[in-house]
Parts: sequence; structure tokens; C-alpha cells
Amino acid sequence: MSLLDQIVARAKADKQTIVLPEAEEERTLKAADRVLADDIANIILIGNRDHIFEEAKEWGLNHIDKARIIDPLHFDKTEEYAALLAELRKKKGMTIDQARELVTHNNLYLGCMIIKSGDADGQISGALSTTGDTLRPALQIIKCAPGITCVSGAMLLVTKSQYGADGVVVMGDVAVTPNPTADQLAQIAYTTAQTARAIAGIAEPHVAMLSYSTKGSAKDAINKETGKSVYVIDKVVDAVKIAREKYPTLLVDGELQADAALVPAVGKKKAPNSNIAGRANVLVVPNLEVGNIGYKLVERLGGATAIGPILQGIARPVNDLSRGCSVDDIYYMVAITSCQAQDAKKAE
Repeated sequence: MSLLDQIVARAKADKQTIVLPEAEEERTLKAADRVLADDIANIILIGNRDHIFEEAKEWGLNHIDKARIIDPLHFDKTEEYAALLAELRKKKGMTIDQARELVTHNNLYLGCMIIKSGDADGQISGALSTTGDTLRPALQIIKCAPGITCVSGAMLLVTKSQYGADGVVVMGDVAVTPNPTADQLAQIAYTTAQTARAIAGIAEPHVAMLSYSTKGSAKDAINKETGKSVYVIDKVVDAVKIAREKYPTLLVDGELQADAALVPAVGKKKAPNSNIAGRANVLVVPNLEVGNIGYKLVERLGGATAIGPILQGIARPVNDLSRGCSVDDIYYMVAITSCQAQDAKKAE
């Protein structure tokens, strides 16, 4: 069974309710129909009911009637959600009229309010919306998970190698935070390990904090005022210390070069006292530039399958699609988001 098939099976075993706020978009509606046919998740579609059924008939979709359809202009909870949103954003000066406008004319805000009210477990958008449009209501309404201040994105890399967890490696951050601080890197290590466990099914994540140095093998320029390295080495070393203090059960080490993290023989030689070197299945990169370039190189030159990005660090899962996404991408992201929702409930 492939990793994606395993994710689908875990989603089906404990069905969650997922909001699709771009329901009138063709790929989204086709993916929803397939999810409903396969009984992977309960689906809430936000959009004009008549238009949705007209499109379903036109495209030969036979399962859309199994979804709950919410028309934001004709919804009995509009005032309840508007009042709650106004209360949540009161300190930012939001009025009840502004809140009402958002829940009736911005489906992404309405979807997040449905989750905040406990009527759904996760949301997926991005086929029509930007990453900023997807994240903004999530951070304003659902907010970050307890103890987390940094949202990041993980990528599941299914490689043809023997490294990681039977060839599966989870990498973060590849999508959100351009230049994380040491504390943010520690948070990314923790949330990426959670993603590895919840989505990739890795029972015991081994987290390597990557750099171009292994245990002091390289040095970079020193800032005379702070005494710290100008670039990344000290930041990574500090992140390891913070991660161990904040998350004492997390198996983490660094700084490690990629080969020392993944290859047992290299890890034994370069970091003989490390419990992670040569055994890593979660890789945390020092900045977004490295993460984004790195996973695309592994995907394109190494022939790996890249699954994601999967947003992490939000109290309830909200995931962002590429505007060039396929029906398959949305279908599997529903399963992934469902697994994240299962994990979030276990953590309560």
C-alpha cells in the first residue's frame, strides 16, 4: 500500500468534517464528489446551492447531494458567526457590520468560523485564493496551536532511497516562514515531527536540524557585537537547545549536514555520539530558501514524490493548495487534513 493509500485509509477510519470554501470551482467540486463517493470525509461546501447542483449535473457528479451545502447569503447562523467574529477581532477595531460582511462575502472567513464554532474540523482552499488569503482568516480566527507562534509548511518526500523511514523523509519549513529565529526553528522541528507522525505514519520521528556544518566542522563569520555566527550555524545550534528544553520527548540533534543526518556510515564518522545522525527521518532546514530549493531538487533530480506543502502549527488544520492544483491534489489533501484533524483532537 502506497503512503497516499495509507493516508486515505487512516482518514476513512475516523471521518472528519472538512470545509471546501471554493465549492463552485470545477476541480474542487470534482474532488469533493470523489471524496464523498469513497467515504473519506464529511464535506461542507460553501457556495450557491443552485449553482453547485447545476455544475454537478453538467460534470456528471453523482455524490454532491451527500455534502452539506452552505450558501453564505442564506445561512441561519450568519448573525451568530458575525457576533463571534466581531468579539474575536474587537481589539483590532472590527465592527459587527464588518464581521457580517466577511461571513457573508468571504467564504474563507466563513469556513474558519464554522471550524471555530466546532461545526467542522479543517479547511482547504487555494485553488482560487492566494496563500495569504488562506492563512489570514485561519490566524485571525482559529489561531496557532497552544505553545506555537510560528506557522510552517512540511513536505513529505517519498524517495527511491533506503534513507529516512523506508525512503520517506519529512522536510520543514518549505512554504511559510522565510528566515525563522532559533525559537521558531525549534517550533518547526516539533510541528514537523507531529506531521511526520500524523500524516506519514512515522511512529518515532528522528529530527535533524540541518546546516552546512556538522558538530562544529565549519565556521562562519562572527558578529563582533553578539559573538554569534552571522549566518546560520549558531542559530541552528541554539534551536537544538531550545527544542530539547521545550519538547523534552522530541528526538532531535544538530547541527548536522544532510549526509550526516541520513547516511549511517557518514553519521557514524562525522557525529559518532549523535542519536540522530544516520537515522533522521525528519529534516529541518535553517530557512525557507533552503527548504523550497531543496525539496524541488529532490523531487526533480532525484525522482521523489513530493506531497504537500502541509501547513502546521494552526490549532485546527487549514491547508493551502496551489492555484495550479489537480483534482487528485485536492482529493489527497482532504485525506491529509483529516489525519491532521484526528491528531489535533488527540492532543486536546
